[in-house]
Amino acid sequence: MLVVKTKKLGKIYRGYRGFLKKRETLALKDLDLEVERGEVFGLLGLNGAGKTTVLKILLGFTTPSWGEFELLGEKGINNRVKKKIGFLPEGPNLYDFLSAEEFLDFCGKLFNLSPKERKTKTELLLELLSLTSAKKIPVKEFSKGMIQRLGIASSLINDPELIFFDEPLGGLDPLGRKVVKDIILTLKEKKKTVFFSSHILAEAEKICDRIGILHKGKLISSKNMEEITDEEVSLEDFFLQAIKTHQGETS
Repeated sequence: MLVVKTKKLGKIYRGYRGFLKKRETLALKDLDLEVERGEVFGLLGLNGAGKTTVLKILLGFTTPSWGEFELLGEKGINNRVKKKIGFLPEGPNLYDFLSAEEFLDFCGKLFNLSPKERKTKTELLLELLSLTSAKKIPVKEFSKGMIQRLGIASSLINDPELIFFDEPLGGLDPLGRKVVKDIILTLKEKKKTVFFSSHILAEAEKICDRIGILHKGKLISSKNMEEITDEEVSLEDFFLQAIKTHQGETS
């Protein structure tokens, strides 16, 4: 079953440059994308490629300029779908005056979980993310890696079917990256669908079932990792070659 499907999705940002001079920026061009249930899908691209724009559209934070999309079999984004989705933004800003335990309890309230459900899920997620020993510590005292892990925990409080992560590996040390990778693989074992953006190719290679390469707002390649492995090339080499080929075709 397809849980994410886009058709000719496009986005133009409009603004002004200088004195009343209009400026238009093409951020996304005719994106056709499909993600199957239970997949770990990596949307890869250089900084500014349009990855975050894709996530913002799918999550309803901005509207597409044209095209359409489906999530979990429904057109667009609505409250029914939102209840089944988890999201971790890039560099999450959490309530630093709350403890980890209090923050997750607050997130559970947003989904109308009962006190018993909130307590159970908070304890499970703190353990899963190796944060149990820090559950009483204010978030303002957390390291970047701990904040990232707590952000992931908050995205899972509603036991979502589909999880979006925006650059989940960015800025983490090797230990932090391993923790996040292990979490994504655990979600895969539970038949969850994970859609994440990244420019860290070596790590994406280890966890993705399938990848899409976005370059200057255009999807230039989409392949199963098995196909890339069969070609006996690294994901980094495949990525760079795809961009080089695309630039040659458009020059």
